[in-house]
Formats: sequence, C-alpha cells, structure tokens
Amino acid sequence: MSVPADTVATRGITQFPQLSDAQLDRLFLHRPQPVTVHSPIDTLAIALGATLYVPATRDDLTAVIARRAASGVTSMVIDLEDAVADDDEALALERTIAALAEFARDGWDRLLLFVRVRTVAHIDAVVSGLPDNHCLAGFVIPKFEAATGLDALEAIAAASADWDRPLYAMPVLETPRIVHRETRDTELMAIRELLNRHRERVLAVRIGATDICGLFGIRRDRDVTIYDVRVAADAIAGIVNMLGRSDGSGFVITGPVWEYFANHERMFAPTLRHTPFRDHDAVYFRQRLVSRDLDGLLREIALDRANGITGKTVIHPIHVGAVHSLSSVTDEEYSDALDILGRDGGGAQASAYGNKMNELKPHRNWAVGVMNRAHVFGVTRNDVSFVDLLTEWAAE
Repeated sequence: MSVPADTVATRGITQFPQLSDAQLDRLFLHRPQPVTVHSPIDTLAIALGATLYVPATRDDLTAVIARRAASGVTSMVIDLEDAVADDDEALALERTIAALAEFARDGWDRLLLFVRVRTVAHIDAVVSGLPDNHCLAGFVIPKFEAATGLDALEAIAAASADWDRPLYAMPVLETPRIVHRETRDTELMAIRELLNRHRERVLAVRIGATDICGLFGIRRDRDVTIYDVRVAADAIAGIVNMLGRSDGSGFVITGPVWEYFANHERMFAPTLRHTPFRDHDAVYFRQRLVSRDLDGLLREIALDRANGITGKTVIHPIHVGAVHSLSSVTDEEYSDALDILGRDGGGAQASAYGNKMNELKPHRNWAVGVMNRAHVFGVTRNDVSFVDLLTEWAAE
C-alpha cells in the first residue's frame, strides 16, 4: 500500500498543518514555525506535542500514519511492546520495517515518527535496513532503568552515526525501582547520571502512568486526573524533581497517557467551566467535549503544565487537538515573557495586562520556556482562546 500522493511532503513539521492560511492569520499573532529533526533538541522536544501510539500489527500502518499527519498529529509511535501480543511480535516487527521502507521510497517525512521496542535487538533489526532518506526520528525505550538502559542508548547512538540525521531516544520511566519510595531517589540519580552522559541523544523523558498505577492494582477512573492518584503523583513529582530542573541539567518530561475517549455515566459534575464556551458561542461544543470525557483531559493537561510537564501521550486522535490547543501561547503569556526577558537586574513590575506582578529573576526560566513554546505552537491573538483553536481543530 503506497502513501497517498497528496500526503507526500518535504521534511519538517509545523503545528496546525490542517488549517488554512486564512484560519492561521485569524487565530495567530505569530504563527507556529517549522521544526525539523535538526532543530535544537529542546525545540524538537516541545514539538512532540500529543504523541499518538499505533499498534505495529495494523495492516494499514503507513496509510493510518499518513492520515494522522494530515489531520494535525506531529508525533507518533509505532508500538512493538504493550500494544502487541507476544505471538504477534515477529509480525509487528516485519510490518514496522516494511512501513519505514515504504515511507522512504515515497520520500515522506511529515511527522516525528518513533518505534517503541521491546528489546535492544529490535533496535538493531529496525535500523539494519534503513535507507539514507528514512523518516525515523528515534526509539521509545520502555521499562527504562539505569542498569539496563545503557545498551539501548549505545545502540541508538551507533545507529545514528550511519546517517546525516540524528536518531533520538525517549526513555519511559515506569518500573518498581522508580515508583517505590525506598529505591526511587537512588534509581533516579543513577538514571540522571546515565542520561547526562547521552544528553545529545535524549529527546524527552516519558512517564508510564499505566504501569505505575498497575503496581498498586489501580486503574484510575476518568473522573479523576493522574494527580489525584497520590502514589502516581508522588512518583511523577520525584521524576520532575530529579530530571526536570531548569538549571541546564534537566530534560523535557512529557505527560502521562490519557486513556479515555467515550462517554459514560458520570459520578461527578464536569469540571469544564461554561463561561469560556458561552463567550465564544460554543456551548454545544462544550457538551460534546464533556460527552467524550475531554473535560478531564483538559484539566489534566493544565495540571501537567503546572507541574513542569510538556506534551502528552495519547491513545486517540481526538485528544491531539486538546493538547495542541492548550500548548499555544496566549497573548498575555507572550506579553509577560517579553517584559521579563526584556529587562536585566531583577526587580518586579506589573504585567502589561494589569493583573499580576512579573518578578524578573524567579520568572525568567518560565519566560524562556514560553518563548520556546511560542516558536513551536505560535502565539494567539488577544481575542482568541483555546476554545477557538479547539473548535477550528474539531471542524477540520
């Protein structure tokens, strides 16, 4: 099955590619800028946005990836691990290699495409036949620990040396040594040391919330966020504390998966306020979000951001618009960041919006992060909210 001709494009990605120039001009003060695998690693990590997983066993693998890219997805993972039954491992590997070869033949490179492997041998198998014009961005390494992660990082580094484009690693932290209190700090310090030795190779650190909860026999309900599950929230806080520092020693950490996408009988009232939707004539659209449990996702995305986390793992295409709409920088955020970065010497001053104080030293790292996000996801106009972005996304 060939990649459809109208989905073939040059290398590089830009957020909201499905929107027209007229839509982009109406929504954005500064449009999202293109990013490639050769962009600075922190910029590329932000561009992951909502990372969508697809089982490697699908018989329409190339077609579904191409469709998702055309709909606005900017990062995907071909999954050889949890989404594949043990008996189908060989088939999954075969279809992954075939899909990458097909994309290379067609010169297709429209999103950041990764493979989640089970073993280091999978890395070797996938890269063994990659041509020069492949579109692979790297590998997701599940169950990552200090004692076992080195082999995978070295395999990816060795493979990357064969091409003029990098291959990145995204370790997933989800094992008992990271979650259990008595081993957490020691293990995270060892992981930090290992990742620092391969800093140029580590694109982002991912959090395996499903496995973390599974260690305690928990499956979180759609009425709560991951931050309401205290044992999981404690593990996330430890990961961010050790690996997410903004002093130059940290890494981009991506948000845990949101598992739900269909309506259900609710125990609690929706957490999504009426006002932003009423103000934008989108009351019915709010009802649609609530019926698909996206109000819980929106709340968790906000909590991810509040806890120093960027982007998110998702399992359904409808989640991508929510993540990307809330990733765009508002005019107010952009104004504050410019004020903070435009002055040296410390001190504080009132925001240009007149609703807060900007403290120039404590808020500087935040402002740098806002500018990086603005480059990737754009800056919305002052009369545009995430509701506008999300409704435009959903209409496509």
